[in-house]
Formats: sequence, structure tokens, C-alpha cells
Amino acid sequence: MKERTLLPVAVIGVLVLWLATLGLWAVDAQKIEQSSRDWLPGEPVEATEWKLVTTWPKGLPGLGSAPENFARRVGEMSNGRLTVRVYGAGEVVPPFEVFDAVAHGVAEMGHGAAYYWKGKIPASVFYTAVPFGMTAQEMNGWLHYGGGLELWRELYAPFGVRPFAGGSTGVQMAGWFNRELKSAADLDGLKMRIPGLAGEVFAASGGTAVRLAGGEIYTSMQTGVIDAVEWVGPYNDRTLGLMEVAEYYYYPGWHEPGAMLEFTVNQDAFDQLPQDLQAIVEGAARATNQDMLDEFTARNNQSLTALLTEHSTKLRPLPDDVLDVLYINAVSALERLKADDPMAQKIAASYEDFLEGVRRYHEISERAYLNARDRVLPPISFTDQ
Repeated sequence: MKERTLLPVAVIGVLVLWLATLGLWAVDAQKIEQSSRDWLPGEPVEATEWKLVTTWPKGLPGLGSAPENFARRVGEMSNGRLTVRVYGAGEVVPPFEVFDAVAHGVAEMGHGAAYYWKGKIPASVFYTAVPFGMTAQEMNGWLHYGGGLELWRELYAPFGVRPFAGGSTGVQMAGWFNRELKSAADLDGLKMRIPGLAGEVFAASGGTAVRLAGGEIYTSMQTGVIDAVEWVGPYNDRTLGLMEVAEYYYYPGWHEPGAMLEFTVNQDAFDQLPQDLQAIVEGAARATNQDMLDEFTARNNQSLTALLTEHSTKLRPLPDDVLDVLYINAVSALERLKADDPMAQKIAASYEDFLEGVRRYHEISERAYLNARDRVLPPISFTDQ
């Protein structure tokens, strides 16, 4: 009799335990389902919207597509929780006021070139280009693994701005000239659009440096306001139509061997984002930085061919004595900058130390390989020269 009594009790206990387990499973499943619904793509989410102002004309390929690509990446990675609306030069603020707009919260972000703020922040030139300095590959190494980015953020911190690397064009061209350069004497009196530290170098070499935004370059060359212009390279130069207003196209880009662009973010706006969105901003900037270099590497090839075959462009190397005088004056300009600005001196110490080390390695890697390749492959020739 006792065994018969205990059996129903045991069965009831198992049933109760089973029902309790089912209940807990149902609650957990409901939570998981709700959580999944919260993160399904396309579901309405509470969104933060940022304005991104640029120094480039709206729709400009290459330079102008980088901020658009950044905005797209942020939107996709955040599932719409952070949207970035891009404005071209002049749509919200003039191109040379982008940094101030970000610093004062007029816009949460900017995209441009750090040397545009040289008058306000002299050491900013290190974060676009140093004449006869590092290439894009070397700059990226210094920024992300050599302490350069930390110094950049220290430089901008007093303004409440947080910088990120925002793309690179690679080695640029020396520029477009409306007359042939046969010697350094031909620089005398030449008016050239050339910004940053290179502008000082050019002026010390006998020319006149003129500061112009991208949207003003074509007309200034066409009307004779300037005699020469450096812009970027074949891809963006062709887009701007510079082959229509100048005949001679010189190389190499001594002034911008690895021109680095920047994303600037208002620090308060960045701090208000949750950690995952901060990581998305950083990741999207890093991806866009590499993507721009990839694009310019591919597009410059195609555009140079078009400039030489479809137009009357005369491709020329800079004479050696021109490069010599430019280098001498570049050294002097850099020394003056370091003497006048403690932060420039601090950044220069890091920059120059990294450059010395990377040059040493590249002598037996990049340069040695290119020399070996040129030795066995057919030589490159340009029929115009």
C-alpha cells in the first residue's frame, strides 16, 4: 500500500518540475524574441543625427566621396542608430571654417586637410604632409602604431576636437603650370596655389603662394589669378578639368608625398555616444581611411592615361635644381616651425624618429623590391617626354 501511495506523489512531483521548467523556458524565449526584435535590421530605432561639413565641393569624386562613404558605413553598422548627413563646402560653412564649426558645435563632424588650420594651429601641417616627408604607408604606420595619433589628439584637445585619419591620396603630382620649368630661376614671380608648409617653401624659393579652396582653382587658373596649381593627382585633377587651363603637368609631389586627410569630431558629441557607437565611428573612419588610398591608387592609373592620350597634357619631371632649392627651403621652414612652436617641436621629434627608422627598413624592402622589379620588367616610358 505504501508503494502505491508514493508512486502518484512522485509522478506529481515530476509533472510540477516539468511544468516549472516549461514556464521558465517560455519566459526566456519571450525575452530572446523581444531582444531579437529590438535589433532586427529595418526595425524603428531611436536615432542620433550628426552633421558632417567638408572642405570639398559637394559630389567631388575621391576627396568628396570619402565623407559620403563614411556616413554610409556608420548608418549600416549602427542599424540606423547614428546617421551622418554630409554637407559640401559652403552649404553650412565656408571650406576654411570647417574646423571652427566642429570646435563650436555648429556641426558634430568635419572632413578636410589639417594644414588648412595652419594659421590657428601651426603644428597641424604634420597631419597633412611634410615636404620630402613620409608616404601614405609610412604616415599610417606612424599614426596608428608610432604614437602620431596620440600627439594629434593632444594637439586638438584644447579646441574640444577629436581627430581621426580620414584618407590619403598617396604621392601627389607637383602640379599644373602654364609655362615650362627649365631651372629654379623659372620659379621667380610664379603665383601658385599651394597650401600648408609647402606654401612657405615655395615662397622662399622665389614664387608666391596663394591660398584657394578647391572650388576656386579652375577659374583662378583660367583668368590668370594664378600661374600654377597643385591639387591632388590625375584622378581629381582631371575631374576638376585642370588639363583645360594648364599645359604642363609636373611630378613628383615633393610637397605632399602622402597627403593625409582628417575626420574631426566634436569631443562633447563623441562623449555623449554609447561605447558601441563610438567604436563604430572609429571603425568607419579607419575603413574609409584605407579605402580612399585604394581608390586613388586605382583611379590615378586610368586618369593619367586619359590625360596623356585624350588631351594635350605635357608630362614633365621637376628639374633637379628645382628639387634642390625646394628641399633647402623645406628644411629651413621646418626648423623655423619647431623653433616657434613647442608642440610642433614635440610632434616633429616623433615624426622624424619614425621617418628615420622606416626609411632604413624601406631601403631593403620597398625600394629594393621596386629596383629589382624595374630591373627585370620592361621600362616605363612616356612618349611625350
